[in-house]
Amino acid sequence: MPATQSGVVRPAAISAEGWGWRHAGRAQAAVQGLDLRIEPGERVLLLGPSGAGKSTLLHALAGVLGDEEDDSDETGSLLIDGVAPREQRGRAGLMQQDPETQVVLSRVGDDVAFGAENLAVPRDEIWSRVHEALDDVGLRTAAGGGLPLDHPTAALSGGQKQRLALAGILAMRPGLILLDEPTANLDPAGVLEVRDAVGRCLDKTGATLVVVEHRVSVWKDLVDRIVVLQPGSATGISGTGSGTGKGAGGVLLDGPPDQVLSEARTMLMSAGVWVPGYVPTTRTRLNEPDTAQLLLAAQDLAVSREKPRRKGFKTIPPVPVQTGISAQVRAGHALTITGPNGAGKSTFALTLAGLLAPVEGKVSAAVELSEGAGIDPYKWKAEQLISRIGTVFQEPEHQFVTGKVLDELMFGPKHLGHGEERVDELLERLRLTHLVDANPYTLSGGEKRRLSVATVLAAHPKVLVLDEPTFGQDANTWAELASFLSELLDAGTAVVSVTHDQEFSAVLGGTELRLGPISQGRATHQEAGAA
Repeated sequence: MPATQSGVVRPAAISAEGWGWRHAGRAQAAVQGLDLRIEPGERVLLLGPSGAGKSTLLHALAGVLGDEEDDSDETGSLLIDGVAPREQRGRAGLMQQDPETQVVLSRVGDDVAFGAENLAVPRDEIWSRVHEALDDVGLRTAAGGGLPLDHPTAALSGGQKQRLALAGILAMRPGLILLDEPTANLDPAGVLEVRDAVGRCLDKTGATLVVVEHRVSVWKDLVDRIVVLQPGSATGISGTGSGTGKGAGGVLLDGPPDQVLSEARTMLMSAGVWVPGYVPTTRTRLNEPDTAQLLLAAQDLAVSREKPRRKGFKTIPPVPVQTGISAQVRAGHALTITGPNGAGKSTFALTLAGLLAPVEGKVSAAVELSEGAGIDPYKWKAEQLISRIGTVFQEPEHQFVTGKVLDELMFGPKHLGHGEERVDELLERLRLTHLVDANPYTLSGGEKRRLSVATVLAAHPKVLVLDEPTFGQDANTWAELASFLSELLDAGTAVVSVTHDQEFSAVLGGTELRLGPISQGRATHQEAGAA
């Protein structure tokens, strides 16, 4: 009988002996030669550069790795309580990097209850757990949106979906909790809420925790150990004296948080780990033009992802998630969109990019951007849009259309009749060269994000709209991406970013547009990085 049926949690033990995994279609292993022991009830923060195999390990522990990968290859052993993870699904609860892939049902309460129902938890206990889990992650508080149980999951923001996924895991009360970048898309207050919710759950249940997070400061006081993985491919850690070629992999560092952070700070920084107090050096922007060319303007926008509905002879307009937004996008200038989760940041960005129709107000393109396509970007044809306004979605997988990284990068230029001279540069600058033959869907979260940025840049748009562009990036790839965007700005590209990353906003400079909850009135503007 599963331990969760009685509400009692039995903490899980993890053991890996020479374990490795190679994804189908990949020449090199994502993880290789891993020897690791995690005792029941331990709390472990798993670190390593982007592409070191952290997400692969978590998927393996959840028993969901390899179901559809006939050409994949596993070596060594990986066990939970001495049993293969695939043979005891439900023992571990996994929150993935993309929470949208974990939304199953159409209403918030039903979605949180789904996992517990599949574990045959008694009905009365299920709904007690649902209420408790939603309270723990802040989704039933006023600050979190005060969501009722019948609130539609399709209407949630990316950050709210992340909290919903965590709530579903907490309601299952698994013996092993696996969290893959659980706070990456959350506002600063939401980061602390989710971390504290995990802490309360662990204190109640004693469950084992393995959390992957690039920014150490959020979790270091909650965990017992830090384990740093060495990449198993040719993207090894510079400055460590090992791990720079094929055959590397396994555990690089393992120990108590303070010991690892103090004794190996320089090594961790070279590995791209976000150790507390460290911000990597980036390219310095040239002087921003005082009067840059206006490319795009939004005037008194009300935005929503809903579509108008017909009721009899009447058309019912969508309920806006945000109103009264005005903004300007200028050549060589950065516009950063900030605010709490659920404030409509992504919805506004998609409307500005011509992918959603405004509920009220208008978006207008200047002649220099429209080039005869018309003033309203929403009415442009697809090929007109992507060559003028390139959009990087919050979920990278939503824009992949091929089965190989190189084909993905060449897709836009080929269909637009552009040259492909920029492809090699993008592969090099965004550290994707070693992945040209890989399937985009097998990349790590950070690699997927960089590929999604590269595919849009390959089409040479004049305006770039990015939704959470630094999600999943280690410090080294973060610095490379921020520096590259800084160069594009100096070359005249306009960059619009939805982000909670204050350091990233400071690198790009420009103007900050802060959206508050709709009840708090209109958006406010200030210089990016200002208090």
